[in-house]
Amino acid sequence: MPDLDTVVKEIAEEMADRPDRGEVATYIPELARVDPKAFGLVVIDADGHVAAGGDSDTPFSIQSISKVFTLTLALGMAGDRLWRRVGREPSGSPFNSIVQLERERGIPRNPFINAGAIAVTDVILSGHQPREALGEILRFMQFLAQDSTIIIDEAVAASELRTGYRNIALANYMKSFGVLDNPVDFTLGVYFHHCAIAMSCRQLADATRFLAYSGRNPLTGYSVVSAERARRINAVMLTCGHYDGSGEFAYRVGLPGKSGVGGGIIAVAPEKASIAVWSPGLDASGNSHLGRIALEQLTRRLGWSIFGA
Repeated sequence: MPDLDTVVKEIAEEMADRPDRGEVATYIPELARVDPKAFGLVVIDADGHVAAGGDSDTPFSIQSISKVFTLTLALGMAGDRLWRRVGREPSGSPFNSIVQLERERGIPRNPFINAGAIAVTDVILSGHQPREALGEILRFMQFLAQDSTIIIDEAVAASELRTGYRNIALANYMKSFGVLDNPVDFTLGVYFHHCAIAMSCRQLADATRFLAYSGRNPLTGYSVVSAERARRINAVMLTCGHYDGSGEFAYRVGLPGKSGVGGGIIAVAPEKASIAVWSPGLDASGNSHLGRIALEQLTRRLGWSIFGA
């Protein structure tokens, strides 16, 4: 078995030298300012050993990666009733598309496209004030990462609020079909803010550990969700975690994962490791260009694809 530290270090060095870095997201003005040369990679194995390379401790905007954790919270609140509000099928469409919502009467295709994540946020918000719901999401992230310093980047949240016309349209459209229970501006306020949480690769890999080990953190032994629920969240990540690039990610990387337009990707190698990578330049589907390449290299060198070495 290749040495994990060596593999991670080599991949980080290779990615630092590559000229093809994708395009930084510009539709959220704050994200357009991020250095496209940044790259970080962290792998935490079953024993808690951290293999890190590049900008592994630099916080960045996690964006849609937060949707994995809001899905986990909402399932804890609503159980399988959640699936009446949102589907579990790949979309095959861009993450902010409105086309399917019209055809499917306001029910989003899955919880990881924007419409689906807004519907999930609405479930978390029910019975709470927006500030309370947001506090619950942030505390959950801090608890999973065992790090109380994790914060929301208010500049990014404000930037999204100013430019989020497509998300406002999606939310109003779902509201017209009765999919959202709360006032649209309340739900969107919580949604924009949880997407603006800032975390490093190290913090994200820590927060994702429970999904790699049947719902529990192997170091603390604390169970976050049942083994069955962890398996189902991983299944949705595998099929829907990368928008209309999900099939390509499964084909090349072979792990459940979730991307965000901040350039981050989390991935899960069941019973082996939790992984987080960050490179701000995106491909045409809105996924980190070098992040996906780095993960493909990692699973190839370590034989970690769930489809076999």
